[in-house]
Amino acid sequence: MRMRAAAVLFSVSAAAVAGVPAAGVRFGQSAPAPFVGVLDEHPAIAYESRPVRDPISRLNLALADGSVTLTHDGEQGYLGSVLDALKVPRDSQMLVFSKSGVQGDLTGPRNPRALLFNDAVVVSYVRGAPLLELTAHDPEQGVIFYTLPQQPGRPVIFTRRGACLTCHVSYSTAEVPGLLTRSMATAADGQVLPQLGNFDVDQRTPLAQRWGGWFVTGTHGGMTHLGNATASLADAAGPAIGPQTLNQRTLEGKTDLSGYPSAHSDIVALLVFQHETRMVNLLTRLNWEARVAEADDGQAASGRDAVTAIVDELVDYALFVGEAPLTARVEGTSSFMRTFPAAGPRDARGRSLRDLDLTTRLMRYPCSYMLYVEAFDSLPAGARAAVYGRLWGILSGAVTGPRYAHLSAGDRRAIIEILRETKPGLPAYFF
Repeated sequence: MRMRAAAVLFSVSAAAVAGVPAAGVRFGQSAPAPFVGVLDEHPAIAYESRPVRDPISRLNLALADGSVTLTHDGEQGYLGSVLDALKVPRDSQMLVFSKSGVQGDLTGPRNPRALLFNDAVVVSYVRGAPLLELTAHDPEQGVIFYTLPQQPGRPVIFTRRGACLTCHVSYSTAEVPGLLTRSMATAADGQVLPQLGNFDVDQRTPLAQRWGGWFVTGTHGGMTHLGNATASLADAAGPAIGPQTLNQRTLEGKTDLSGYPSAHSDIVALLVFQHETRMVNLLTRLNWEARVAEADDGQAASGRDAVTAIVDELVDYALFVGEAPLTARVEGTSSFMRTFPAAGPRDARGRSLRDLDLTTRLMRYPCSYMLYVEAFDSLPAGARAAVYGRLWGILSGAVTGPRYAHLSAGDRRAIIEILRETKPGLPAYFF
């Protein structure tokens, strides 16, 4: 039985990428009938059965052959050892206090759920919970969901979980198994009150709608958000925001963070994560659309080219089209503002696509650092070429329009120069 709230009907059009025909006939043979069904079940995808090579599956292999071991420390269980093995920084911690997620009965303002992340992995920890929950972005198969028991003495192995697709395949995840962040009005006991506010969040969401049900540490001037605030059904106005919830440098007095990796729920980590989640989903969707289009000989879907549409959406998102502007300086409270940029490749002038701005926008150079991840390099060659072509068209000025007005001539020049020196495999026309 499908573990899904609703099936997504799918058929795909011809791709305007190399190696994918524009018509439904190849080599003189009749094209196969278009596939209609759930995208992840398409034979070219086979999400549940195709082997994976994401960071957690690789760690499982290392655990099996004894080259890596995980240590149980008692209070945090395997958390610290898992973070180290997967290279997930502790200063990336974000805290959710709403009773959401599969272990929501254990969470609340006094016992929040911690999320920690890098470019490919998210680790979810609830103090006292029996399981760690994890996601890993497989280069071809998209987001894979895992759990790890927290009890010592049991075999240490990450178990893949298919039931997560019930919530994690939807319009909000680009109709692929993916990541999502929500902002929901939340009561003082952690119960969600979506009727008072419920938003899917990415970099385009105004800050005033973000972080309902989340703790937030950091300063942001006169900008408002829903973090640190609780609501009551008796007050139809929604969460009560004000000096007690905004520009909070510490969570002391709001929650007990003993036993957590960090004392912060850093606003900069939250901003970065909410860029990253949509990029992960779009990379997966493009990979799958291109593979299915090739397998189906380019069957038509509602008269439009599905691959080209996803290429355009991914490139626009990577270039921060429609990003909600910052109207005041943002500063975090942990070391994340320093360690996140330090992880990026740099050109001869010391510039990186991981450099932060945090005054009017998130990134100093508005082009996503997710172009460096393995999932981007694993895109089918034609799809990757189409992304580069669209990216070059915009950065070179050949593609113009109001949606790209946020990219100054200096921005475009800097992004091209940084990519030339730091991105292997860049097409020759970038030089």
